[in-house]
Amino acid sequence: MRRGGIPDSFLGGYAELLAEISRTGRLPRRAELDTFREMGERVAEQGYGLRELVGLYLAETRRLWGALPGIARSATAAERARTGDALLAAVEAAVAALGEGHERAQRLAVRQEEAERREFVDDLLYGRSDLGRLAERAQRFGLRLARAHAVAVALGTEKYDDVHPTVRRIERELVGRFGERDVLLATKDGRLVCIAASADRSVLQAFAQLAEDPGPGYPAAGRVALGRSHSGPSGVVRSYEEALGALDLADRLGLDGVRFNAAEMLVFPVLLRDREAMADLVRTVLGPLTQARGGAAPLLETLSVCSAAGYVNAEAARRLGVSVRTLSYRLARIRELTGYDPGDGLQRYTLETAAMGARLLGWPEKPL
Repeated sequence: MRRGGIPDSFLGGYAELLAEISRTGRLPRRAELDTFREMGERVAEQGYGLRELVGLYLAETRRLWGALPGIARSATAAERARTGDALLAAVEAAVAALGEGHERAQRLAVRQEEAERREFVDDLLYGRSDLGRLAERAQRFGLRLARAHAVAVALGTEKYDDVHPTVRRIERELVGRFGERDVLLATKDGRLVCIAASADRSVLQAFAQLAEDPGPGYPAAGRVALGRSHSGPSGVVRSYEEALGALDLADRLGLDGVRFNAAEMLVFPVLLRDREAMADLVRTVLGPLTQARGGAAPLLETLSVCSAAGYVNAEAARRLGVSVRTLSYRLARIRELTGYDPGDGLQRYTLETAAMGARLLGWPEKPL
């Protein structure tokens, strides 16, 4: 028979125990409480909730109560009081043991789920597993890898882990907005990773917004990068690597802003594809700047800021914190030392490309 959806078989020897306690007044023994703990674990493993379990035992207690020795009408008031106290103490101890076992099983299941999830994420992002098996495992975590997916990665001022409050906050918000769509949120190497079907690009945009501004009391991400959309399990790896690459480039180039899109930064891997050629360009075009007083760094910064300001001298001077006259002197000095004129379109492009390469290669701090 089932009561409230849970089988009576989970009661075990509870009725016999209550009958004995009503006769003797003793408390449940350690072995009996261990049995209840094991029963709580079994119930949890079968998928029943703690509320259902407690309800089953309380209903059984109520059903038996009036027929128990020491409680029946033939007993005196004093006997009923003593027996009632002993029975309630036994019920309390039994329910507590059931709850302890149930919670223990739940914690074990959560730890196992987290371990399996972490193993899956590692295999997925590093492409280490058989693709067919990987796609099969992905369905358990809400992903259908036959579709195209894109990956976003958030880098915080603090390292993210599975119990970080910001991670929990973002997860709650995404589930509340989008439900159980084709999306997976995980942490990897201290970063927060969101994998979503490319058809649900709004999920990644929402993830980026939440990472940038998770709400009062939650530390915001310092940078967020979005990879491009690719198909299949290998596409997830590729998009993840693109997002990581965008974060690395933003750091090396000292780019302003918080959010970066890998699709908008494709020029930089092209520039670095032939590292020796780029190093030769930097040495040839910008090498003479080392002859300037104070070295090449101030003039290299001047080039970068002028480019970002669209070569509007007043704005560039403001960003540099110098006068327009000083800026004009620096530009003239660049032209004099390199032989390239920032005012000429083609020569300006050469200077800007070389300056970008210098930042990618860490020059002049690192020798080429």
